[in-house]
Amino acid sequence: GCDSQMSVSEVSCSESTSSCQSLEHGSVPEILIGLLYNATTGRLSAEVIKGSHFKNLAANRPPNGLFCCLKHLIGGQVYIIRDTYVKLTLLNSMGHEMSKCKTSIRRGQPNPVYKETFVFQVALFQLSDVTLILSVYNKRSMKRKEMIGWISLGLNSSGEEELNHWTEMKESKGQQVCRWHALLES
Repeated sequence: GCDSQMSVSEVSCSESTSSCQSLEHGSVPEILIGLLYNATTGRLSAEVIKGSHFKNLAANRPPNGLFCCLKHLIGGQVYIIRDTYVKLTLLNSMGHEMSKCKTSIRRGQPNPVYKETFVFQVALFQLSDVTLILSVYNKRSMKRKEMIGWISLGLNSSGEEELNHWTEMKESKGQQVCRWHALLES
């Protein structure tokens, strides 16, 4: 199962620490994630803190049909700012879904602040055998959604940064570890 709770603590990470500053890969969408594992309780906490660069150039992706967004003129370019949410899926070593949950929708924010924490029950012996996938979606209309990007952490990490974040979380002895991750295209 997965429990959701709004983040009350400001412990998550201070903006002044280098690990919590955006990677600034130009306009690549990024997400700031805080991970914490409590070996005593077997609780894996994943805090979706905020996103960055969740916008698309209007010229690159013309809107079609009914969608929820705002158009902004930024530096002479028209951007479409979508309504976004993050879906978290925990998979076992065989790739089977153990649990899933999602954040609430943030409306029309290119740099949305979520500050939502999700708690998964993962036994210590399973911790090296699970994969946590975070997928960021545009909510385009009542039924349609479009993935902005994704990352995976844990057993099948999507990259070295994600694997390092997971390893650091496992070694942190109950301290939350925050890192920015560039989203991979769907």
